[in-house]
Amino acid sequence: MADAWMPGARCIRAETDGGQLGGGAPRVVWLTIGTDPHLISVWSAAQRLNQENRPCHLVWDPQSGDIAQLLPIVRAGCALGTPEHLDYAPDRLPYPQAGVNREGRLCVQIGVLGSPREPFTSYQMIGLAGILGWLDSWRIPRRWPAGAPAPYRHAGRPRSRARWALGGHFGASQVPDCDSIGPGGIDIDQLTGCGGIARELAEPPVADPPAIRLGPRTAQVVAAAVLAVLAPGGRPPGIPPRTGGLSAPPVPPEEPCQNYPAPRAPSCTGTASAAGPSAMTCTPCSTPG
Repeated sequence: MADAWMPGARCIRAETDGGQLGGGAPRVVWLTIGTDPHLISVWSAAQRLNQENRPCHLVWDPQSGDIAQLLPIVRAGCALGTPEHLDYAPDRLPYPQAGVNREGRLCVQIGVLGSPREPFTSYQMIGLAGILGWLDSWRIPRRWPAGAPAPYRHAGRPRSRARWALGGHFGASQVPDCDSIGPGGIDIDQLTGCGGIARELAEPPVADPPAIRLGPRTAQVVAAAVLAVLAPGGRPPGIPPRTGGLSAPPVPPEEPCQNYPAPRAPSCTGTASAAGPSAMTCTPCSTPG
């Protein structure tokens, strides 16, 4: 069963959220908070977002791997449509909430400590495996319907509602009715594709088994068994019998082993004594056994 709270993430729960989700294809939105991860921690960024009533679901530092969760995944976030920085601006509070925050049966918002000018996929992205595994458990497809987000200086591209409706992964700069420019020109293959982290470990290669050699007699027995199945009345249920039939070749009797004494003659009434590895002599009649 999928968890509404990501395993391993620190919970810094917000007092408010965007309300109930409206339904539709599930999606993930990657956005940047416009902060230097060397100056502001994940915990401080999460507290500021909560204080300004614009929490996202996750706040992630890709350089340290610290992750904080502010909202359960089944509730709408409030970060889309708000400024992409943590600068204190009390004259702009409260921020208006865009309707896109509630679109989709899931609309997971991941705020990354960083700037659109420096794509965060150039970092080590510590903790990415846990985030992707959690998103996969909610069956959010790892696709980018709108392609890779635009670089910082080209973030004014048109935003398609048709592609947004398909669900999957998006940058904040690709969300309709939203003026965000982050996360910049990130490498989507490094983030969610094969170039980043494997979804599961590959199976180890299996070497071809050695060939099995059959002796002459074993080959004859196998051939006889196959022909018996193909013969009329010997086929598996549901398969019509062959017309004409095939007869199995006779299996030659085994020759007696020369390393052990042959059985005593039936007409001999004496006692037998071993006279060698391949012969017996009866006493008293001395008839070869």
